[in-house]
This record gives sequence, C-alpha cells and structure tokens, in this order.
Amino acid sequence: MLKLEQKIKKKKASIVIIGMGYVGLPLALAYARAGFSVVGIDTSKERIQALKRGRSYIDDVSSRELKEVTQKDQLLFTKQYSALRNADCIVICVPTPLSKTKDPDLTFILSAVKEMCKFLRRGQLVVLESTTYPGTTEESIAPMIKSASGLQSEKDYYLGFSPERVDPANRKFQLTDIPKVVGGIGKKSQKLVEALYMSVFKTMVPVSSCRSAEMVKLLENTFRSVNIGLINEMAMICDTLKIDIWEVIEAAKTKPFGFMPFYPGPGIGGHCINIDSMYLAWKVRLHGYEPKLIELAQSINDQMPHVVVDRVGQVLNQKKKPLRDSKIFILGVAYKKNVRDTRESPALIVMDKLNEEGARIAYHDPHVPKLKISKGFLKSSPLTLKNLKRHDMILILTDHNPMDYDAVWRSGLPVLDTRNAMKDFKKRKNIQRL
Repeated sequence: MLKLEQKIKKKKASIVIIGMGYVGLPLALAYARAGFSVVGIDTSKERIQALKRGRSYIDDVSSRELKEVTQKDQLLFTKQYSALRNADCIVICVPTPLSKTKDPDLTFILSAVKEMCKFLRRGQLVVLESTTYPGTTEESIAPMIKSASGLQSEKDYYLGFSPERVDPANRKFQLTDIPKVVGGIGKKSQKLVEALYMSVFKTMVPVSSCRSAEMVKLLENTFRSVNIGLINEMAMICDTLKIDIWEVIEAAKTKPFGFMPFYPGPGIGGHCINIDSMYLAWKVRLHGYEPKLIELAQSINDQMPHVVVDRVGQVLNQKKKPLRDSKIFILGVAYKKNVRDTRESPALIVMDKLNEEGARIAYHDPHVPKLKISKGFLKSSPLTLKNLKRHDMILILTDHNPMDYDAVWRSGLPVLDTRNAMKDFKKRKNIQRL
C-alpha cells in the first residue's frame, strides 16, 4: 500500500480509465495533463478511432487539448482490457441507465468488472465513479471481484467509490475545481483513493464509506429533481391562476435567505437527474420504504413534455389553426443549453408526441446536426427569417446561447418559449411562456 501511495504522490502511478464518455474522457485528460501516464479504454470502435486521431466528441474536451497530451503519449486509447495488466489505478466510468421497467441496470458496470477481473493483480487500486445506488461497491463489486479473481479488498487490492460531478458546458467550474467526494471500503483504500484524487483535484471531501459516497450523488440529484418538480407544478398552478411564474421567481429570489431559484421547463433530460432519483427509490423499496416525494416529483417532471404539447395546441387554436398539419419549428433539442447531448432529452418526447398528433415538425440546433426520433432521422434546418416564415409557430425547447432570437421575434410567428430564452424582448405580443 505504501509503495502505491508513494507512486501516486510522485505521479509515477499508471492510470487506466474504463469508459471514455462524458465522465471518463475529461478525467483521463485531467490526469494526463497532471503528468500521469494514462490509458483510456472504451468498447466503441468509433470512439477509439476518433480519440486516436485527436478528435474529441465531448463538449468539455477540445480536440486541441486532446492532441496536446496524445502527441506526448501521456494519454493512449484502446479497446483492449489487457491494458489493465500494467495499471496501478483503475477507474470505472461507465453508464448506469434504467431498465425498461425503470429499475437500475448495472450491465455496463458488471461487464467492465468482469473483464477487469481477468487482469486484476495484487496491489492495485480500483475506484468506481459510475452513479449507482448505495451498497453497490460493497455488496456487488467487492464480492464479484473476490469470486472471479480470489482477491480480497483491503488485503490484496484496494477499492473505493467517488461520485462524478460533471456538469457539461459549465464554464464557471472546471472539473478539477469541483470538490471531490471520496469513500473507501476500508481505511487503507480510503487513504489511497484520497491520494489518487488529491493529485489533480483541489479539494477533497472524505466520507466514512463507499455507501455514503454513493448516497451523496443521489442526494444531490434527487434534490434537483424534487425542486424542479415543485417549480414545474408551480408553473402549472400559475398558468391556471393567470399569473406569470417567471415574474414570481424573479421576485422570490431577491430574498437573501431561505430560497433557491429553480426554473420550469419542458421536462428533465440528461443522464443524471431523472435516473439517479430512480436508483435511490428502487433501493429503499427493497427495505420496505416507499419514497413518495421522489416519485411524485418524477411524475410531475415526466408530465411536462405532454403539458408542452397541450400548450402548443392552445397557441395554434388562438390563431384558429389545428395542431394536425400545422408546421412547427423547434429551437433546441439537446437536454440542456450549449451541449450536444440529447440523452433523455424532453425535446425527443415532445417531437414524437407532435408527430403522433399529425403536426409537421422541423428543428434547429447548432450542436445537433442530425437527430433520430421515432419516425426516423431529421436534419437541423437553418435558423433564417425566410425559413421561419414557412412555419405556423415556433417552439423553444432548449435555450442555446447564442441563437438568433431576433430573427424569431422578427418572424412575427407565435412563439411558445419554454425556457424564457426571449426574456429580454420588451415587445412580447407574439411570445408566450410556459
């Protein structure tokens, strides 16, 4: 253990990161730039080919940054798990989706661990970063490793959990600026996990166990899910009472204590907020507890794409147009502003629902040139005044910055703005907000 700790502190430890997605690739870059020798493993042939060419597909990693470290051989990429033979530290950053029944799906984690066990040896440190329910590291990963390799944690190898806290397109907080929560399966593992992350992150937040570390991430995102559910319901209440929810929020947030602003929208997207709360709900049900507030918030947030479609119909009815055969131009399809990520994006649900209702849709998104929906593929259309005027209304689902909202306003078409993207336009006769 002391030998590995010294190697980490001197940046002589070799690091292998499994999963080159939105979490793994930025982490691999951070360690490589800090001077470590890093290998990134991914099962996608296309991803590995792109990375070897120095081409990034992640918003928070530029191709220039990538080339800087790959040209120095500080960061290498492969599909082969055999690279683990030479690793001192192994970090697992693979997806944790939900199954069709909305139960946790650990397929990617278990598959990665199974392959890892073929090459695991004494003295290595293994850290899981993939978001999961409390107990996964201790109850699933450690027993699986022992069964497959015969190695026992704290004695033969070291095991920990550190939740990822990536926020794509956040320019205020870079990856290494975000405090790093770390938990080990025992005291030795804890010390090594802290040493590993201390070498690149500015602030450590040690907790008493892997279970606590796993719970931290679920609390963070369940907090957001519940508060977004609350503000989405408040938006529907305000609409019923003919009150402007956006004005109410702006006034409420002037209170210097006891209030934190959240904003309504067309639904929750991305890999984290919706999914993480479901992982927690599933886990506590196994212990006989029914998480009522979590499920209620989930239900409200799931309802929002359908609320948006209903509002689209209302806007068109005001112009004496039916939803069927109306031409609707959609702005933004990514799950959040200024990213290309469409995972779990509510825009996809809205678009599918509009198609079902017989509307004719087109979209513009500067970050998403092509999009797969239930009816096939769509290509991003130009955001020009001429193109806009071919449509009956405009629906803003993602408030990318910049976009030509001035052209939207000049089109004179009715606009349903679900993100308050056009809040600075004083003449708002054609603009309705969620």
